Amino acid sequence: MTKTTETLFEQGLERYKAGEDPEVLIPVFKDIRDRAPKNPAVWTSLAWLYLLADKPKSALKAAQRAVKCDKNAPQARVNLAIAMLETNTKGVRQHIEIVQQMMDMDSQIREDVEENIEDGFERKPGWKSLQRVKTWLLE
Repeated sequence: MTKTTETLFEQGLERYKAGEDPEVLIPVFKDIRDRAPKNPAVWTSLAWLYLLADKPKSALKAAQRAVKCDKNAPQARVNLAIAMLETNTKGVRQHIEIVQQMMDMDSQIREDVEENIEDGFERKPGWKSLQRVKTWLLE
């Protein structure tokens, strides 16, 4: 990412953390994606925003791209698993197992995944697909 793109990404994350509506942030992250099309963090963030905005097909495509860009990005795989559940796409188990292995090897990854799951429930209470992923990963 260029310095400008990195700054835009950081500003987008700050807006997200401040509670801005995912629908408002999606165009921001799409612009960043267009500037940095091979950046897995951008694709992962975009997938998450699509999931929060109830756009599972778009989330699935973004999450697939995030995993393609970085096979070792745990949140990208979590997003992909959620999007797969919401679109009734097969193959969820493989991604859950990979994230479980990552979490077992690195406590920071476990902590990050837990925080992101809790953030998801704060923003979208009663999220059934997220609850299933949480059960598989954390319980």
